Amino acid sequence: MFLWGTATAAYQIEGATGEDGRGPSIWDTFAREPGRTRDGHTGDVACDHYHRWREDVALMADLGVNAYRFSIAWPRVLPDGAGAVNGRGLDFYDRLVDALLAAGVQPVPTLFHWDLPQALEDRGGWLNRDVAELFADYAGVVGARLADRVPLWITLNEPFVHMAFGYAMGLHAPGHALMTGALPAAHHQLLAHGRAVAALRAAGARQVALTNNCTPVWPASSREQDVRAAEAYDILHNRLFTDPVLTGAYPDLSAYTGDLDFVRDGDLETVSAPIDALGVNYYNPTRIAAPTDEGLPFTNAGITGHPTTAFGWPVVPDGLRELLTGLKSRYGAALPPILVTENGCSQPDVPGPDGTIDDADRIAFLDGHIAALRRAMDEGVDVRGYFVWSLIDNFEWAEGYHQRFGLVHVDHATQRRTPKRSYHWYRDFLRAQNTDT
Repeated sequence: MFLWGTATAAYQIEGATGEDGRGPSIWDTFAREPGRTRDGHTGDVACDHYHRWREDVALMADLGVNAYRFSIAWPRVLPDGAGAVNGRGLDFYDRLVDALLAAGVQPVPTLFHWDLPQALEDRGGWLNRDVAELFADYAGVVGARLADRVPLWITLNEPFVHMAFGYAMGLHAPGHALMTGALPAAHHQLLAHGRAVAALRAAGARQVALTNNCTPVWPASSREQDVRAAEAYDILHNRLFTDPVLTGAYPDLSAYTGDLDFVRDGDLETVSAPIDALGVNYYNPTRIAAPTDEGLPFTNAGITGHPTTAFGWPVVPDGLRELLTGLKSRYGAALPPILVTENGCSQPDVPGPDGTIDDADRIAFLDGHIAALRRAMDEGVDVRGYFVWSLIDNFEWAEGYHQRFGLVHVDHATQRRTPKRSYHWYRDFLRAQNTDT
């Protein structure tokens, strides 16, 4: 069965950050620091999904998706990141899973979507190798409770973005600006993934995946300097978090570091434990030029000549086909089936006089990207699912509530949900798929 779904993440929608035993996460801490998020927005309430989950499941049932990718908040299950389990936190996800199944929607949980327990950040966060083992313990706890009903699990979401924005540039929680000193956080996330694969399988999980944010990388010109810079960026963004999992080896990181002393004997065997699918989040390509200073070995040259989203990201649907066929070409038989676990766009989404939201640009975006997905499949890429980001307008990290990605509009003052025109378009599309099959 092809999975047609939608997606969210715990800190972006749940709210209830201080309820029912949940411990603080790094995003709770980061969002409270002046200047970290736009207009000082926090996820304290977000979309109040913790209390309104029944309404959101009903929206999914009406939409007609057969899968829902969500994340489980580590600090809601283990408030200190380790030790005592918070039963009320597990109960919440237990109820959610049962409700999804009753609605005919397959739950696809992600164990880590950037909300590290603050107690573990106080011990060094992902710079501390021990956190990888604690993540495996957490995976085992959640798997023991839910694996009897959850067929497919995702360990990590976008470890590149979490490392780059959270540890290298300081734009996301936990707010470190270590530049290439952030590389240990990459390895420890990957090590955590590998150990969680084993823990989940031991708990009875049938399928386990990892989700990466991936981008086609375009040299700014045919000049050798730009081509080399593009290769260096491709290694950092794409291959750093895929090569070790699928091939058991890191790519050439000499442009960033001369020493991988954080990699120990046996680590890569753990990291490369077989997975059942590779999750791919795609938003846009990246155009790269030679560096302009003595910092990183590349410069983001920007992309022109394409429409852009409200975030300023270029809309290039065929980039998804390029990305997927490129993965097939690079990894060959080592590439597992692919799930497009996020694809979507931010638009202004201003309600009209009658309250409707006519987000025609989002419809065009989704239509174009689904067409590109089909072209990749026609070219032989084994794709098993597609998830629209996102179900509802949510807390968009450092942008707060200023970016709207949802198929459903949320009035964050009242929490009123209003399906947009794109919601109805996707519903009609899914009904047509069911008719065709």
